[in-house]
This record gives sequence, structure tokens and C-alpha cells, in this order.
Amino acid sequence: MLPPYRTHQQEIVEEPGSKLTFRAPYRLSPTELTDMKKHIEYLLAKGLIRPSTSPYGAPILFTSKPDGSLRMCIDYRALNK
Repeated sequence: MLPPYRTHQQEIVEEPGSKLTFRAPYRLSPTELTDMKKHIEYLLAKGLIRPSTSPYGAPILFTSKPDGSLRMCIDYRALNK
């Protein structure tokens, strides 16, 4: 269950002289690709995310939950440097 929508906006403040961070997507298995599409469609339909034209990008990866289902994670390590 996701938390309720909040009205405040988040912003990334760039340091002067910083360069754009973009990482190529990780390869996904057919199961992961299907799960990713369903998860993104759900988040879009709920209004929790929106399409982006940002030059920044972070790859998606999956980890297994104890019940065997997949947890979608976003790898922000390169952006956080």
C-alpha cells in the first residue's frame, strides 16, 4: 500500500559545474518487464507518478520479496553522487 498523495513538490538542486547523470537501463527478464509495465501503469493511473522529460535517468531493478513476488527498485546511486 502506498502512502496518500501529498501536495508538496520535490526539487533537485544541482551544484554548479555538475554534469548530467544518466545510466542505461538494466536488462530485464520477460517476467520483470511485464511486472514493471503493470507497476508503472498502476502508479500512473493513481496519479502517483507522471511521464517525465527530464534529462536525468535511473535504472529499474527487481528484488524478490519473501513471498516470491517481485519488488521494483530504482537505482539512484549515480544521481546521489
